Amino acid sequence: MKKGVEEYISKQKSPQIKILQKLRKVILKTFPGIKEEMKWGVPVYGEGKYYLASLRDSVNIGFSIKGMSEDEKNLFQGSGKFMRHIKINSIEDIDEKRIVKLLKMVQSKC
Repeated sequence: MKKGVEEYISKQKSPQIKILQKLRKVILKTFPGIKEEMKWGVPVYGEGKYYLASLRDSVNIGFSIKGMSEDEKNLFQGSGKFMRHIKINSIEDIDEKRIVKLLKMVQSKC
């Protein structure tokens, strides 16, 4: 499914395309061999634990909140019961250390 993900990213506008490329790289570097597929019309990772979604003015990186405490859920934006996200408006907004920490936290919970 790698091709579908690359196709999705390549069809986005700037700056979303650069943000998506960077976030994808962070996910793949953090979890070598993670399952990457297109689902719900967006790139999804780790059997639905994470997703990337390009929006009009930003990119959301989504995280499963399964098994998290309320304090942990509050690290994310949104009010979803199963998934929450972080909104990235520019390439400079990507805090790689924070994102890796959140990715690993989700991995340990699910």
